[in-house]
Amino acid sequence: MTTTSLTPPAGEPWPEAGDFPPPLLPPGSAPEGAAPGRTAHPPLFPEFPLPATGPKGPASWTGRLRTLPARSWRGRPEDPRWVRPSLLALLAATAVLYLWGLSASGWANSFYSAAAQAGSRSWKAFFYGSSDAGNFITVDKPPLALWPMALSARVFGLSSWSVLAPQALMAVGTVAALYATVRRRFSPLAGLLAGLAFALTPVAALMFRFNNPDALLVLLLTLAAYGLVRAIEAAGTRWLVFTGVMLGLAFLTKTLQAFLVLPAFVLVYLVVAPTGLWRRVRQLLAGGLAMVVAGGWWVAVVELVPASARPYIGGSQDNSFLSLTFGYNGLGRLNGNETGSVGGGGRGRLPAGAEAVAGNGPVFAPAGGPGGGRGGGGWGETGLTRLFDGDIGGQIAWLLPAALILLVLGLWATRRYARTDTARAAFLVWGGWLLCTALTFSFMSGIFHQYYTVALAPAVAALVGMGVDGLWRARHRLPYAAVLAATLAVTAVWAYVLLGRSSDFQPWLRPAVLAGGLLAAVALLVAGPLAARLASGAPATGVEAEAVSGAPVDGRAGARRIAGRVTAVAGLVGAAAALGGPAAYALETVGTPHQGSIVLAGPSVAGGFGPGGMRGRGAGGGPALWLNGRTVTPQQDGGQGDGQGGGQGVPGFPQQDGGRGTGRVPNGNGNGNGAQGQGPYAVFGGPGGQGGPGGMNGLLNGAKVSDEAAALLAQDADRYRWAAATSGSQNAASYQLASGVPVMALGGFNSSDPSLSLEGFQQYVRDGKVHWFVGGGSRGFGGGETAGANTVNGANGPGGESSQSQTARIEEWVASHYTARTVGGSTFYDLTQPPTS
Repeated sequence: MTTTSLTPPAGEPWPEAGDFPPPLLPPGSAPEGAAPGRTAHPPLFPEFPLPATGPKGPASWTGRLRTLPARSWRGRPEDPRWVRPSLLALLAATAVLYLWGLSASGWANSFYSAAAQAGSRSWKAFFYGSSDAGNFITVDKPPLALWPMALSARVFGLSSWSVLAPQALMAVGTVAALYATVRRRFSPLAGLLAGLAFALTPVAALMFRFNNPDALLVLLLTLAAYGLVRAIEAAGTRWLVFTGVMLGLAFLTKTLQAFLVLPAFVLVYLVVAPTGLWRRVRQLLAGGLAMVVAGGWWVAVVELVPASARPYIGGSQDNSFLSLTFGYNGLGRLNGNETGSVGGGGRGRLPAGAEAVAGNGPVFAPAGGPGGGRGGGGWGETGLTRLFDGDIGGQIAWLLPAALILLVLGLWATRRYARTDTARAAFLVWGGWLLCTALTFSFMSGIFHQYYTVALAPAVAALVGMGVDGLWRARHRLPYAAVLAATLAVTAVWAYVLLGRSSDFQPWLRPAVLAGGLLAAVALLVAGPLAARLASGAPATGVEAEAVSGAPVDGRAGARRIAGRVTAVAGLVGAAAALGGPAAYALETVGTPHQGSIVLAGPSVAGGFGPGGMRGRGAGGGPALWLNGRTVTPQQDGGQGDGQGGGQGVPGFPQQDGGRGTGRVPNGNGNGNGAQGQGPYAVFGGPGGQGGPGGMNGLLNGAKVSDEAAALLAQDADRYRWAAATSGSQNAASYQLASGVPVMALGGFNSSDPSLSLEGFQQYVRDGKVHWFVGGGSRGFGGGETAGANTVNGANGPGGESSQSQTARIEEWVASHYTARTVGGSTFYDLTQPPTS
């Protein structure tokens, strides 16, 4: 890049905008590709020098460790001194934001908290990801995300904070990795903006304070993107192997979701890496081998160990992790054929395709069935607008239009660059990540939860940081000033729309964001090009040039300085307007406890989705339900649940998450009395409240366990392999976390896994391995032994004759052969007593 006295050093972020307008270059000095004899501007994305490479080998590590504190504070020698303190301040602010009040969410998703507890007590449970220390069944994911939580619980003791803190620290690591990846090729300002945009993404503020596997998945994918960017710079095999290892570990975190970015990563390296084609192919094969080894070693161990020597693979129908990976957790998520899942993949269907959702109460399901809407079944409409609709938009879509605009800009601006140009490669890496993942989420017909969109957050933030960096440098040129202003205006208008979906939330913010964004856009459109025009013109006539000793300066120079300062202020106001909406949602998310299996960031929104993404439009606008042989439409929400048992309510209706203590039940009393709900709808299972199963009979969250019930479970628990058995992992987790002793989760998460037959359970009872059975009603959605309609406990749907799942058979056998005992609101059966005939 040709420089002049008016051009700042390459590492400067142009803080004094009006003083450094990028000038036109004289003929002959144009960048490669410009037309001969014509003037040209500096490139939109000029090269930045890469950090110096230090010595390699073991001897170099001593010096690196010795100088680490100074280098951590100073950063790159060529960076301005404000850069590294700004980065450290961003990381510290992220840590404070994500760690603040972390314990308010309690056990968050008790399903994973119980597995972390089991891993802190048993190394076998740690390795397999078992739900209990007795190693009866695993969670329905690989165990890598559980390992940091289990290790933290071993070191600091089991508590809500020790379980959730690793996720919050992963947010800090993700911001650092994102900054480092963007900063490799762009300015420090681009990296800082990307990190800030990520930290303020509402769904990131949710999932990095929660204990689902998504936090570790996003961190590993960001590290994989960093390794790919490093590999592209010099066709480095080591960095490509590093990328493969990160993707393999991401697979051990959340199986095939880790590979959504893989097609884009492979294609980008194959096209742009600065080496020969066949060497690129060989390097990709080496990276692929590293990925297979990093992600496959655990799978190989699980598949080779005899089933009798390990726990049952939760979520599978045949005790195989491979079938779980490619079925329920894999292709089933794409096509909706999810045998064993909630409302998916059963062997029978209700009329009109309605999916049965049943318990001890009435049968009901969204009318229209799988593929309803536009092919989304019970998980929301599919299509290009899915990520912008309902409450999904408030999770991730604040900056999504801007990211798409800036992706197009980046690819257009680098269209004439060399094949190996690293700026275009960076846009391809992050853009490929965004498009591959977003399109998959938009059209997948299986289970889709709103919080899945956290996987888009790094790509959106990176594209915004990189694109704004280029436009900010070129804001003095009218075409780019227009693109910058248009991007800001679109972002402000879209934020106005999203904030309008939650009209009761900070009502002043909506007009403030719109006005600030539009005014800043106009100022950027006018002031930036005006400053450049004033800088290129001759001094105004009639004004004397005088010495610098405090005398007046040229009128044009003064106007240029004013225009530059207006541009700088407009940039700050525009950034505040663009980030104001997501920041408010993120702060609302941080200040609100979240519990259960399905959680949402930000406030409740009109026209949003209930758990699982099923549409719920409130009064008069809810979905039609199949109820006891007829189609009905809910009128409006009834009372609010107390969050103690019935808290989650019915899927598909507007509601708060369980952590807020509000679970609305349509036309029901909403007091957690699931099967006793009044009106035409009833929540699954028996009584909620204290001791009873949580929302949807514990499917979305577990029960509130009394002190008396917990003490009873802990009594003489060391004499048994499992202190108790109960239906479903969420209920088992509640009792296990309250008592600190292993509890067998019959049927896994959905109570539908054929993990144990009635005969096998009877043998466990005869062997004295289980002390108590905790009643509460099984559900068995969509799999297991259920035939006909996906119903449980004899709740016959119109689709065919139903039969009971193995879990339901066990519960029925216990209830008919042992005497019930109520303790602290929970129903116990003492399996050590002689059974009745």
